[in-house]
Amino acid sequence: MMKSDSLLSQILQGLRDMCYILIKEMRSVVTDEGALIFMVLVPLGYPLLYSWIYTNEVVHDVPVAVVDYSQSATSREFIRMIDASPDTRVAYFCADMDEARQRMAKQDVHGILYFPKNFQTKLYRGEQATASVYCDMSLMLNYKGIYKTAVAVSSLINSGIQAHNGGGFTNRDDEVTTSPINIKEVPIFNSTGGYGNFLIPAVLILILHQTMLLGVGLLAGTARENNRYRDLVPVSKHHRGIYRIVMGKGLCYFLIYMVMAAYVLMVVPQLFHYDAFEDAFTLFAFMVPYILDISFFAIMLSCLVRYRENVLLLVIFTSVPLLFMSGASWPDSNIPGIWQGLSILFPSTWGIKCFQRICLESASLNELGIDYYALWIQTAVYFIGACLVYRYQLIMTREHAQRNLEEIKSQIKSAIAQVKNKQ
Repeated sequence: MMKSDSLLSQILQGLRDMCYILIKEMRSVVTDEGALIFMVLVPLGYPLLYSWIYTNEVVHDVPVAVVDYSQSATSREFIRMIDASPDTRVAYFCADMDEARQRMAKQDVHGILYFPKNFQTKLYRGEQATASVYCDMSLMLNYKGIYKTAVAVSSLINSGIQAHNGGGFTNRDDEVTTSPINIKEVPIFNSTGGYGNFLIPAVLILILHQTMLLGVGLLAGTARENNRYRDLVPVSKHHRGIYRIVMGKGLCYFLIYMVMAAYVLMVVPQLFHYDAFEDAFTLFAFMVPYILDISFFAIMLSCLVRYRENVLLLVIFTSVPLLFMSGASWPDSNIPGIWQGLSILFPSTWGIKCFQRICLESASLNELGIDYYALWIQTAVYFIGACLVYRYQLIMTREHAQRNLEEIKSQIKSAIAQVKNKQ
Protein backbone atom coordinates (compact mmCIF):
# COMPACT_ATOMS: atom_id res chain seq x y z
CA MET A 1 0.00 0.00 0.00
CA MET A 2 2.83 2.35 0.85
CA LYS A 3 4.52 1.68 -2.49
CA SER A 4 1.32 2.33 -4.46
CA ASP A 5 0.74 5.60 -2.57
CA SER A 6 4.32 6.63 -3.23
CA LEU A 7 3.99 5.81 -6.94
CA LEU A 8 0.72 7.72 -7.17
CA SER A 9 2.24 10.75 -5.47
CA GLN A 10 5.19 10.68 -7.88
CA ILE A 11 2.84 10.53 -10.85
CA LEU A 12 0.79 13.44 -9.52
CA GLN A 13 3.96 15.42 -8.82
CA GLY A 14 5.17 14.72 -12.34
CA LEU A 15 1.88 15.91 -13.81
CA ARG A 16 2.03 19.08 -11.70
CA ASP A 17 5.58 19.76 -12.88
CA MET A 18 4.56 19.22 -16.52
CA CYS A 19 1.62 21.58 -16.15
CA TYR A 20 3.91 24.15 -14.51
CA ILE A 21 6.32 23.99 -17.47
CA LEU A 22 3.44 23.99 -19.98
CA ILE A 23 1.84 27.10 -18.48
CA LYS A 24 5.20 28.85 -18.17
CA GLU A 25 6.09 28.10 -21.79
CA MET A 26 2.64 29.09 -23.04
CA ARG A 27 3.03 32.40 -21.23
CA SER A 28 6.42 32.87 -22.90
CA VAL A 29 4.90 32.27 -26.34
CA VAL A 30 2.07 34.73 -25.74
CA THR A 31 4.32 37.47 -24.33
CA ASP A 32 7.10 37.09 -26.92
CA GLU A 33 6.07 39.04 -30.02
CA GLY A 34 8.53 37.26 -32.31
CA ALA A 35 7.48 33.78 -31.22
CA LEU A 36 3.81 34.72 -31.46
CA ILE A 37 4.27 36.00 -35.01
CA PHE A 38 6.12 32.90 -36.23
CA MET A 39 4.04 30.31 -34.38
CA VAL A 40 0.57 31.78 -34.92
CA LEU A 41 0.37 34.63 -37.43
CA VAL A 42 2.73 33.18 -40.07
CA PRO A 43 0.98 29.75 -40.18
CA LEU A 44 -2.32 31.61 -40.54
CA GLY A 45 -1.26 33.90 -43.38
CA TYR A 46 1.63 32.27 -45.23
CA PRO A 47 -0.32 29.25 -46.56
CA LEU A 48 -2.96 31.60 -47.97
CA LEU A 49 -0.29 33.57 -49.82
CA TYR A 50 1.31 30.49 -51.35
CA SER A 51 -2.00 28.92 -52.27
CA TRP A 52 -3.28 32.14 -53.82
CA ILE A 53 -0.16 32.41 -56.02
CA TYR A 54 -0.78 28.91 -57.43
CA THR A 55 -4.56 29.24 -57.66
CA ASN A 56 -4.65 28.90 -61.45
CA GLU A 57 -2.71 25.61 -61.21
CA VAL A 58 -1.71 25.62 -64.90
CA VAL A 59 -0.39 28.29 -67.27
CA HIS A 60 -2.86 29.70 -69.84
CA ASP A 61 -2.48 31.98 -72.88
CA VAL A 62 1.30 31.79 -73.18
CA PRO A 63 2.20 34.40 -75.85
CA VAL A 64 3.91 33.18 -79.03
CA ALA A 65 5.19 34.91 -82.14
CA VAL A 66 4.53 33.57 -85.65
CA VAL A 67 6.87 33.76 -88.64
CA ASP A 68 4.85 32.48 -91.60
CA TYR A 69 6.81 32.40 -94.86
CA SER A 70 4.32 29.87 -96.27
CA GLN A 71 1.21 32.11 -96.18
CA SER A 72 -0.83 29.02 -97.08
CA ALA A 73 -4.22 27.69 -96.04
CA THR A 74 -2.64 24.92 -93.94
CA SER A 75 -0.28 27.26 -92.08
CA ARG A 76 -3.16 29.66 -91.36
CA GLU A 77 -5.26 26.75 -90.06
CA PHE A 78 -2.35 25.69 -87.86
CA ILE A 79 -2.05 29.24 -86.48
CA ARG A 80 -5.81 29.52 -85.82
CA MET A 81 -5.79 26.28 -83.86
CA ILE A 82 -2.75 27.42 -81.84
CA ASP A 83 -4.52 30.68 -80.99
CA ALA A 84 -7.75 28.85 -80.10
CA SER A 85 -5.98 26.64 -77.58
CA PRO A 86 -6.46 27.64 -73.92
CA ASP A 87 -2.73 27.24 -73.25
CA THR A 88 -1.33 29.54 -75.96
CA ARG A 89 -2.20 32.71 -77.88
CA VAL A 90 -0.70 34.26 -80.96
CA ALA A 91 0.59 37.64 -79.78
CA TYR A 92 2.65 38.83 -82.76
CA PHE A 93 3.03 38.14 -86.49
CA CYS A 94 6.65 38.86 -87.34
CA ALA A 95 8.16 39.55 -90.75
CA ASP A 96 11.26 37.45 -90.11
CA MET A 97 13.13 35.49 -87.43
CA ASP A 98 15.21 38.50 -86.38
CA GLU A 99 12.08 40.37 -85.32
CA ALA A 100 10.77 37.28 -83.54
CA ARG A 101 14.07 36.90 -81.66
CA GLN A 102 13.85 40.51 -80.53
CA ARG A 103 10.36 39.86 -79.17
CA MET A 104 11.70 36.82 -77.37
CA ALA A 105 14.61 38.81 -75.92
CA LYS A 106 12.19 41.43 -74.57
CA GLN A 107 10.05 38.63 -73.06
CA ASP A 108 7.06 39.78 -75.09
CA VAL A 109 6.67 36.16 -76.18
CA HIS A 110 7.90 32.83 -74.83
CA GLY A 111 7.92 30.89 -78.08
CA ILE A 112 8.22 31.21 -81.85
CA LEU A 113 6.27 29.24 -84.46
CA TYR A 114 8.07 29.14 -87.82
CA PHE A 115 6.66 27.95 -91.17
CA PRO A 116 9.11 27.67 -94.09
CA LYS A 117 8.13 28.83 -97.59
CA ASN A 118 7.68 25.29 -98.94
CA PHE A 119 5.50 24.11 -96.02
CA GLN A 120 2.28 23.43 -97.98
CA THR A 121 4.08 22.54 -101.19
CA LYS A 122 5.68 19.53 -99.51
CA LEU A 123 2.31 18.44 -98.12
CA TYR A 124 0.74 18.51 -101.62
CA ARG A 125 3.64 16.45 -102.93
CA GLY A 126 3.11 13.82 -100.23
CA GLU A 127 6.39 14.72 -98.56
CA GLN A 128 7.04 15.41 -94.91
CA ALA A 129 6.73 19.11 -94.08
CA THR A 130 8.30 20.80 -91.06
CA ALA A 131 6.91 23.46 -88.73
CA SER A 132 9.52 24.59 -86.20
CA VAL A 133 8.72 25.51 -82.60
CA TYR A 134 11.23 27.54 -80.58
CA CYS A 135 10.51 27.63 -76.85
CA ASP A 136 11.85 29.64 -73.94
CA MET A 137 13.18 26.94 -71.60
CA SER A 138 13.78 29.29 -68.65
CA LEU A 139 10.30 28.43 -67.35
CA MET A 140 9.23 24.84 -67.87
CA LEU A 141 5.51 25.59 -67.55
CA ASN A 142 5.62 27.96 -70.55
CA TYR A 143 7.59 25.42 -72.56
CA LYS A 144 5.10 22.70 -71.67
CA GLY A 145 2.12 24.77 -72.78
CA ILE A 146 3.65 25.78 -76.13
CA TYR A 147 5.15 22.42 -77.03
CA LYS A 148 2.13 20.29 -76.05
CA THR A 149 -0.22 22.59 -77.96
CA ALA A 150 1.96 22.49 -81.09
CA VAL A 151 2.15 18.69 -80.94
CA ALA A 152 -1.63 18.38 -80.43
CA VAL A 153 -2.39 20.71 -83.37
CA SER A 154 0.05 18.92 -85.68
CA SER A 155 -1.54 15.59 -84.72
CA LEU A 156 -5.01 16.88 -85.64
CA ILE A 157 -3.83 18.21 -89.00
CA ASN A 158 -1.94 14.96 -89.67
CA SER A 159 -5.10 12.99 -88.91
CA GLY A 160 -7.06 15.12 -91.38
CA ILE A 161 -4.49 14.52 -94.12
CA GLN A 162 -4.41 10.78 -93.41
CA ALA A 163 -8.21 10.59 -93.51
CA HIS A 164 -8.28 12.47 -96.81
CA ASN A 165 -5.71 10.18 -98.38
CA GLY A 166 -7.03 6.99 -96.78
CA GLY A 167 -10.06 6.63 -99.03
CA GLY A 168 -12.40 5.53 -96.25
CA PHE A 169 -16.17 5.41 -96.83
CA THR A 170 -17.34 6.16 -93.27
CA ASN A 171 -16.21 8.22 -90.30
CA ARG A 172 -15.30 5.01 -88.53
CA ASP A 173 -12.97 4.10 -91.41
CA ASP A 174 -11.28 7.49 -91.03
CA GLU A 175 -10.90 6.97 -87.25
CA VAL A 176 -9.22 3.60 -87.75
CA THR A 177 -6.98 5.02 -90.49
CA THR A 178 -5.82 8.02 -88.46
CA SER A 179 -5.62 6.26 -85.09
CA PRO A 180 -5.11 2.48 -85.32
CA ILE A 181 -4.21 2.44 -81.64
CA ASN A 182 -6.42 4.59 -79.45
CA ILE A 183 -4.67 5.79 -76.30
CA LYS A 184 -6.92 6.83 -73.43
CA GLU A 185 -5.25 8.99 -70.79
CA VAL A 186 -6.48 8.32 -67.25
CA PRO A 187 -4.80 10.48 -64.55
CA ILE A 188 -4.47 8.47 -61.36
CA PHE A 189 -2.88 11.01 -59.02
CA ASN A 190 -3.12 14.80 -59.24
CA SER A 191 -6.21 14.52 -61.42
CA THR A 192 -6.22 18.26 -62.20
CA GLY A 193 -2.66 18.13 -63.54
CA GLY A 194 -2.01 21.39 -61.73
CA TYR A 195 1.31 22.65 -60.41
CA GLY A 196 -0.22 23.95 -57.19
CA ASN A 197 -2.00 20.69 -56.49
CA PHE A 198 1.37 18.95 -56.81
CA LEU A 199 3.54 21.41 -54.84
CA ILE A 200 1.30 23.04 -52.22
CA PRO A 201 1.02 19.95 -49.91
CA ALA A 202 4.80 19.91 -49.54
CA VAL A 203 4.93 23.66 -48.91
CA LEU A 204 2.21 23.47 -46.22
CA ILE A 205 4.11 20.77 -44.33
CA LEU A 206 7.36 22.73 -44.60
CA ILE A 207 5.66 25.88 -43.28
CA LEU A 208 4.66 24.03 -40.10
CA HIS A 209 8.20 22.65 -39.75
CA GLN A 210 10.05 25.92 -40.26
CA THR A 211 7.75 28.15 -38.22
CA MET A 212 8.04 25.74 -35.29
CA LEU A 213 11.85 25.92 -35.48
CA LEU A 214 11.70 29.71 -35.67
CA GLY A 215 9.36 30.07 -32.70
CA VAL A 216 11.14 27.63 -30.42
CA GLY A 217 14.52 29.03 -31.44
CA LEU A 218 13.44 32.57 -30.58
CA LEU A 219 12.20 31.45 -27.17
CA ALA A 220 15.47 29.61 -26.51
CA GLY A 221 17.52 32.60 -27.59
CA THR A 222 15.53 34.88 -25.30
CA ALA A 223 15.96 32.46 -22.39
CA ARG A 224 19.72 32.38 -22.87
CA GLU A 225 20.00 36.14 -23.20
CA ASN A 226 18.04 36.54 -19.95
CA ASN A 227 19.64 33.49 -18.25
CA ARG A 228 16.12 32.26 -17.59
CA TYR A 229 17.02 28.55 -17.46
CA ARG A 230 17.82 29.00 -13.78
CA ASP A 231 14.05 29.08 -13.11
CA LEU A 232 13.80 25.44 -14.18
CA VAL A 233 16.54 24.11 -11.93
CA PRO A 234 14.33 23.49 -8.84
CA VAL A 235 11.98 21.34 -10.93
CA SER A 236 14.79 19.02 -12.03
CA LYS A 237 16.51 18.06 -8.81
CA HIS A 238 16.45 14.44 -9.95
CA HIS A 239 16.83 12.78 -13.34
CA ARG A 240 13.12 12.42 -14.00
CA GLY A 241 12.69 16.20 -13.90
CA ILE A 242 14.39 16.48 -17.28
CA TYR A 243 11.63 14.44 -18.88
CA ARG A 244 9.02 16.64 -17.24
CA ILE A 245 10.61 19.78 -18.68
CA VAL A 246 10.85 18.38 -22.21
CA MET A 247 7.37 16.87 -22.10
CA GLY A 248 5.88 20.08 -20.70
CA LYS A 249 7.50 22.19 -23.40
CA GLY A 250 6.64 19.66 -26.10
CA LEU A 251 3.02 19.52 -24.96
CA CYS A 252 2.82 23.32 -25.15
CA TYR A 253 4.05 23.37 -28.75
CA PHE A 254 1.92 20.33 -29.59
CA LEU A 255 -1.29 22.02 -28.44
CA ILE A 256 -0.52 25.19 -30.40
CA TYR A 257 0.47 23.42 -33.58
CA MET A 258 -2.33 20.89 -33.61
CA VAL A 259 -4.65 23.87 -34.02
CA MET A 260 -2.36 25.41 -36.64
CA ALA A 261 -2.02 22.09 -38.47
CA ALA A 262 -5.78 21.57 -38.55
CA TYR A 263 -6.12 24.96 -40.22
CA VAL A 264 -3.17 24.60 -42.60
CA LEU A 265 -3.80 20.99 -43.68
CA MET A 266 -7.60 20.89 -43.59
CA VAL A 267 -8.99 24.38 -44.20
CA VAL A 268 -6.50 25.83 -46.70
CA PRO A 269 -6.74 22.95 -49.26
CA GLN A 270 -10.53 23.20 -49.13
CA LEU A 271 -10.47 26.97 -49.66
CA PHE A 272 -8.41 26.66 -52.86
CA HIS A 273 -9.98 23.38 -54.09
CA TYR A 274 -6.83 21.30 -54.01
CA ASP A 275 -6.99 17.53 -53.78
CA ALA A 276 -7.67 16.97 -50.09
CA PHE A 277 -7.95 14.05 -47.73
CA GLU A 278 -10.96 11.77 -47.68
CA ASP A 279 -10.37 10.12 -44.31
CA ALA A 280 -10.17 12.52 -41.35
CA PHE A 281 -8.86 9.77 -39.09
CA THR A 282 -5.86 9.17 -41.37
CA LEU A 283 -5.01 12.87 -41.39
CA PHE A 284 -5.33 13.16 -37.62
CA ALA A 285 -3.22 10.03 -37.10
CA PHE A 286 -0.56 11.61 -39.32
CA MET A 287 -0.68 15.02 -37.59
CA VAL A 288 -0.03 13.62 -34.09
CA PRO A 289 3.42 12.07 -34.70
CA TYR A 290 4.46 14.82 -37.10
CA ILE A 291 3.73 17.66 -34.65
CA LEU A 292 5.40 15.73 -31.80
CA ASP A 293 8.37 15.01 -34.05
CA ILE A 294 8.99 18.63 -35.02
CA SER A 295 8.35 19.76 -31.41
CA PHE A 296 11.11 17.59 -29.93
CA PHE A 297 13.34 18.26 -32.95
CA ALA A 298 12.97 22.01 -32.39
CA ILE A 299 13.67 21.65 -28.66
CA MET A 300 16.80 19.63 -29.37
CA LEU A 301 18.10 22.11 -31.96
CA SER A 302 17.39 25.05 -29.66
CA CYS A 303 20.72 24.30 -27.95
CA LEU A 304 22.43 25.81 -31.04
CA VAL A 305 20.70 29.15 -30.56
CA ARG A 306 22.68 31.54 -28.41
CA TYR A 307 20.97 34.71 -29.65
CA ARG A 308 17.53 35.31 -31.14
CA GLU A 309 18.93 36.35 -34.52
CA ASN A 310 20.80 33.07 -35.02
CA VAL A 311 17.68 31.00 -35.59
CA LEU A 312 16.52 33.23 -38.47
CA LEU A 313 19.74 32.55 -40.38
CA LEU A 314 19.57 28.82 -39.63
CA VAL A 315 15.97 28.32 -40.76
CA ILE A 316 16.08 30.58 -43.83
CA PHE A 317 19.22 28.81 -45.03
CA THR A 318 17.63 25.35 -44.77
CA SER A 319 14.13 26.05 -46.15
CA VAL A 320 14.81 25.59 -49.87
CA PRO A 321 17.23 22.62 -49.44
CA LEU A 322 14.67 20.81 -47.29
CA LEU A 323 12.01 21.21 -49.98
CA PHE A 324 14.31 19.80 -52.68
CA MET A 325 15.71 16.98 -50.52
CA SER A 326 12.22 15.78 -49.61
CA GLY A 327 11.63 14.53 -53.15
CA ALA A 328 8.62 16.79 -53.64
CA SER A 329 9.98 18.72 -56.61
CA TRP A 330 12.67 16.28 -57.82
CA PRO A 331 12.57 12.45 -57.87
CA ASP A 332 14.34 10.67 -55.01
CA SER A 333 16.09 8.40 -57.49
CA ASN A 334 17.89 11.40 -59.02
CA ILE A 335 19.05 12.90 -55.71
CA PRO A 336 22.66 12.01 -54.73
CA GLY A 337 22.90 9.45 -51.94
CA ILE A 338 24.61 11.81 -49.49
CA TRP A 339 21.70 14.24 -49.70
CA GLN A 340 19.15 11.44 -49.38
CA GLY A 341 20.93 10.31 -46.23
CA LEU A 342 20.91 13.85 -44.85
CA SER A 343 17.25 14.38 -45.68
CA ILE A 344 16.05 11.49 -43.50
CA LEU A 345 17.23 13.37 -40.41
CA PHE A 346 14.56 16.05 -40.84
CA PRO A 347 10.91 15.51 -39.87
CA SER A 348 9.77 17.55 -42.88
CA THR A 349 11.03 14.87 -45.29
CA TRP A 350 8.80 12.14 -43.89
CA GLY A 351 5.95 14.57 -43.26
CA ILE A 352 5.94 15.75 -46.88
CA LYS A 353 6.01 12.17 -48.19
CA CYS A 354 3.10 11.15 -45.97
CA PHE A 355 0.94 14.21 -46.64
CA GLN A 356 1.45 14.12 -50.40
CA ARG A 357 0.36 10.49 -50.46
CA ILE A 358 -2.67 11.27 -48.30
CA CYS A 359 -3.73 14.17 -50.57
CA LEU A 360 -2.78 12.96 -54.04
CA GLU A 361 -3.12 9.19 -53.64
CA SER A 362 -5.82 9.08 -50.92
CA ALA A 363 -3.54 6.68 -49.05
CA SER A 364 -4.80 5.09 -45.86
CA LEU A 365 -2.78 4.85 -42.66
CA ASN A 366 -1.62 1.31 -43.47
CA GLU A 367 -0.54 2.34 -46.96
CA LEU A 368 1.79 5.07 -45.66
CA GLY A 369 4.15 2.32 -44.50
CA ILE A 370 7.74 3.20 -43.60
CA ASP A 371 7.17 6.95 -44.04
CA TYR A 372 4.65 6.93 -41.18
CA TYR A 373 6.70 4.66 -38.93
CA ALA A 374 9.74 6.89 -39.47
CA LEU A 375 7.84 9.79 -37.88
CA TRP A 376 7.25 7.80 -34.69
CA ILE A 377 10.87 6.59 -34.62
CA GLN A 378 12.13 10.15 -35.02
CA THR A 379 9.75 11.32 -32.29
CA ALA A 380 11.30 8.88 -29.82
CA VAL A 381 14.87 9.65 -30.92
CA TYR A 382 14.45 13.42 -30.77
CA PHE A 383 12.66 13.21 -27.42
CA ILE A 384 15.68 11.43 -25.96
CA GLY A 385 17.99 13.91 -27.70
CA ALA A 386 16.04 16.86 -26.28
CA CYS A 387 16.26 15.37 -22.78
CA LEU A 388 20.02 14.96 -23.10
CA VAL A 389 20.39 18.52 -24.36
CA TYR A 390 18.35 19.96 -21.51
CA ARG A 391 20.17 17.88 -18.95
CA TYR A 392 23.46 19.24 -20.20
CA GLN A 393 22.11 22.80 -20.19
CA LEU A 394 20.81 22.52 -16.65
CA ILE A 395 24.10 21.03 -15.42
CA MET A 396 25.96 23.93 -17.01
CA THR A 397 23.46 26.38 -15.48
CA ARG A 398 24.03 24.93 -11.99
CA GLU A 399 27.80 25.10 -12.41
CA HIS A 400 27.55 28.69 -13.64
CA ALA A 401 25.30 29.62 -10.72
CA GLN A 402 27.65 27.88 -8.28
CA ARG A 403 30.63 29.79 -9.64
CA ASN A 404 28.75 33.08 -9.37
CA LEU A 405 27.75 32.24 -5.80
CA GLU A 406 31.34 31.44 -4.85
CA GLU A 407 32.52 34.70 -6.43
CA ILE A 408 29.90 36.64 -4.48
CA LYS A 409 30.93 34.90 -1.24
CA SER A 410 34.60 35.67 -1.85
CA GLN A 411 33.76 39.30 -2.57
CA ILE A 412 31.75 39.55 0.65
CA LYS A 413 34.57 37.96 2.66
CA SER A 414 37.13 40.33 1.17
CA ALA A 415 34.87 43.32 1.90
CA ILE A 416 34.43 42.19 5.52
CA ALA A 417 38.18 41.69 5.85
CA GLN A 418 38.84 45.19 4.55
CA VAL A 419 36.35 46.67 7.01
CA LYS A 420 37.98 44.81 9.93
CA ASN A 421 41.46 45.99 8.85
CA LYS A 422 40.28 49.60 8.77
CA GLN A 423 38.86 49.21 12.30
